[in-house]
Amino acid sequence: MQINFSDTAPAKARLIAYLANKDDLPARLERPIVDGAAAARFKGNAGQFFESFVERDGQVVRVALAGMGDANATADKRAEGLEKAGAALAAKYLTSGETDLVLDFAGSGVDAADAAAVLLGLRLRGWRHDEYRTRMKDEQKRTLATVTVISAPDGAAQAWADAAAVAEGVEFTRELVAEPANKIYPLSFVERCEERFAGTGAELMVLDEAAMEKLGMGALLGVGQGSEQPSRLLAIKWLGGNAGDPPVAFVGKGVTFDTGGISLKPGAGMWDMKWDMGGAGAVAGAMLALAKRKARANIIGVVGLVENMPDGKAQRPGDIVTSMSGQTIEVLNTDAEGRLVLCDALTWTQREFSPSLIVDLATLTGAMIISLGHEHGGMFANDDDLADDLLEAGKGVGDKLWRMPLGAAYDKLIDSPISDMKNIGPREAGSITAAQFLKRFIENGTPWAHLDIAGMVWADKPGRTWDKGATGYGVRLLDRFVRNALKG
Repeated sequence: MQINFSDTAPAKARLIAYLANKDDLPARLERPIVDGAAAARFKGNAGQFFESFVERDGQVVRVALAGMGDANATADKRAEGLEKAGAALAAKYLTSGETDLVLDFAGSGVDAADAAAVLLGLRLRGWRHDEYRTRMKDEQKRTLATVTVISAPDGAAQAWADAAAVAEGVEFTRELVAEPANKIYPLSFVERCEERFAGTGAELMVLDEAAMEKLGMGALLGVGQGSEQPSRLLAIKWLGGNAGDPPVAFVGKGVTFDTGGISLKPGAGMWDMKWDMGGAGAVAGAMLALAKRKARANIIGVVGLVENMPDGKAQRPGDIVTSMSGQTIEVLNTDAEGRLVLCDALTWTQREFSPSLIVDLATLTGAMIISLGHEHGGMFANDDDLADDLLEAGKGVGDKLWRMPLGAAYDKLIDSPISDMKNIGPREAGSITAAQFLKRFIENGTPWAHLDIAGMVWADKPGRTWDKGATGYGVRLLDRFVRNALKG
């Protein structure tokens, strides 16, 4: 969707939208619109929508009102209301037959940052993955292509340029997550990143299986050994901060399809496992957003990319593998594979880049969905300041987190009688024991947080700024974390 700024509306504009705060309609609206809004009980609540038609200069014009909510709400609630206003416009007109929308900020009382928030909600809600839909009826096809912004507050265009970089990152993550596994697998994931990061100033580094074997990544390679698709480790480096400053590292689980391996998942619902690379997708999208907006920070994004398939060469329940760290793991369940991918990725990241802190993201456990549903991602951390910074960042952008416990009592649940550890604990505390497993691979007391986002990367119903499907969760969270905690 193209968003342009102009001093005046295009000649013969057919569709014009205005924004309203709660209980405060914009001035200069015609009486039929004001009376119609009152009759429809339009109050300007966040995301509320009203539409009417009026005659202007001899032409019938379609007029829309979108509610921004309480102008005096807290910063987080205000941002949510602004985004919902933009999203309401996109949801209404994306397939309406209208190709152009004029968004008039006159009388809205918003500043540049507020205007960018409205536009971000509009653009993100307007994203859809129609690549493989060839028989849509006309009324199902996307028509809205251009939004012309008029009467924008000073600085809005610049604020939007920054927000548009974040939108591009979210959209890239959604693309990666939405694509089927015959289109996104380790090699093609790398190829898409190479295409999208070209010209951004970011540097990409790729390890093939031979390189990973030489480094001793037996845990990661064990997961992918039953697949025809070769595994990869991808690092994306953005060095926009002070030269020599240690980077922050984001590490993502990239299981591009997860059958469970020999510990085969039930057939019903297995198709959802195309998005088991949601953590890697979030890291890639966040790195694209940071590179596009030229973040003033040194960031490394690392993703372990594998496909987990059952095969004569696949690892078996009971196998013991040696990780890059030298620690041995008894693989009791081949469907607890994400932690095996992450542990080697975490070790390599620490030894290659010596990061000041690490945040990993993974669709790691179904137990997290049982615990938190689809409202929060679970967070585990060994550092309170890092945890607080992530909680604040998530709250600010709507990528909500809930902190979960770690502790020695849980750690004992993954001790193995024949190796250093086993890759699963008992049925209870499944998400916690997975986090305890990863914690064993954090070296030298490095501040670390693990985000289990299994319930957040895919939605069965529309949300704040997304339709059904891939949400892009994690991109805005990491971007806001960099802005707030790193001043980047």
